[in-house]
Amino acid sequence: MNRRSNVRNFTEGSVAPQLLSFAAPLFASNLLQIVYNMVDMIIVGQKLGKIGLSAVAVGGDVSHFLTFIAMGFSGAGQVIIAQYLGAGKKGEVSRFIGTMFSFLMPIAAVLSAVCIALRVPILRVMNTPAESFSEALGYATICTGGLIFVYGYNMVSSVLRGMGDSVRPFIFISISAVTNIFLDILFVAVLEMGAAGAALATVFCQMLSFTMASVYILRNRDRYGIEIRGREFFTIDRGMLSRLVRLGIPMAIKSAAVQMSKLFVNSWINSYGVAVSAFSGVANKLNSVTNLFSNAFTTAGSSMVGQNIGAGKYDRVRRVMLTIFAITSGIASVLTVLILTIPEKIYGIFTSDAEVIAVGMKYIPIAVLLFFGTAARSGMNAFINGSGNTKANFATAILDGIVLRIGLSVLFGLGMGLKHYGFWLGDALAGFTPLWLGMIFYLRGNWKKNGAVSGTAEEKG
Repeated sequence: MNRRSNVRNFTEGSVAPQLLSFAAPLFASNLLQIVYNMVDMIIVGQKLGKIGLSAVAVGGDVSHFLTFIAMGFSGAGQVIIAQYLGAGKKGEVSRFIGTMFSFLMPIAAVLSAVCIALRVPILRVMNTPAESFSEALGYATICTGGLIFVYGYNMVSSVLRGMGDSVRPFIFISISAVTNIFLDILFVAVLEMGAAGAALATVFCQMLSFTMASVYILRNRDRYGIEIRGREFFTIDRGMLSRLVRLGIPMAIKSAAVQMSKLFVNSWINSYGVAVSAFSGVANKLNSVTNLFSNAFTTAGSSMVGQNIGAGKYDRVRRVMLTIFAITSGIASVLTVLILTIPEKIYGIFTSDAEVIAVGMKYIPIAVLLFFGTAARSGMNAFINGSGNTKANFATAILDGIVLRIGLSVLFGLGMGLKHYGFWLGDALAGFTPLWLGMIFYLRGNWKKNGAVSGTAEEKG
């Protein structure tokens, strides 16, 4: 990265140092997001007990599900921007950014309004325990109302990441995380606003992140080679919209399918009582720790794969994948040692309830599977996403998110009578799906000529 530009070139140089330097701020950003999400759980859990934990777990599941469009299309936007840069088409980036914002922001507003109107039946479908229904309703309502800030920040971050800049998003998240911790203490512990207070703190900080990132990128357009003004955020290029939709829909479906299947699994888990529902929230936070490693390397790897496919440098694509596998497998091994040796101390961070901790002790083997499933899919998700291949993304969405995740959960949970542990086991085993799907896709080799940006990989294949 030179002094005048924040755009990084991943088509040359050593892969491992580039991957680590790009992924490190992404990891730190994800960690900070998890920290302030955990603060919600810790403060609410200590203040309201297992009812509060259950409310945040269920309300959080609903709000996280609603981000599937933002995650899918922002991920697609990141890949398309990276491929434009790799193909030497920097002039296309500005028009694409305007198209992406013009398309997604109205969707966020409509989705937020619809889901607020349907929030009560949604929570009922989730089998929300009666004891925690009121708290979950307040949490879900406030988080859903702030959906537009989540969408906005995801888009701004996708622009920065697509250009190889992971440092600025980390700075914005850092400021937001510190603010969130103080607001959690104020709203929940001091003002005693319950789960709704935790949600209000989260939404305010999402708005803060989006505002800071938007202002920064507009004031530093020259450093990113962006020629765009405020009004151009409301201008759509039909050809670019078509590319975004072709890639964004399967990526959004993949995100939605995984989230929907998790909602299905968690709705059954919630039906086994408030203690199980409370531990589900703890388990989700532990899983988010593994996902923060996975997401950091998947996101970094997607940009690197996208640029190198755009530039026709396919051997570097393989090196990116292998490097991610090596790093994430080592991380999974460390996490396994921790959960096997000090599980009570880990669970005790969130709750002192003996009944909830007892549920968690039987969860340990499933946690190990989740750790290595996360490691296994990181490199392949980076490859599948970075390739911009709609069919591979769609196949992953259907098999991972619906067929296997729900199918295995029902098989173990209901068919084999393992109850909530069976649902957790099916969810863990489904996490290995991108590994074998990605291997098939890689070995077939047609990803070398099917990039998301026409005229890039095709010309160089």
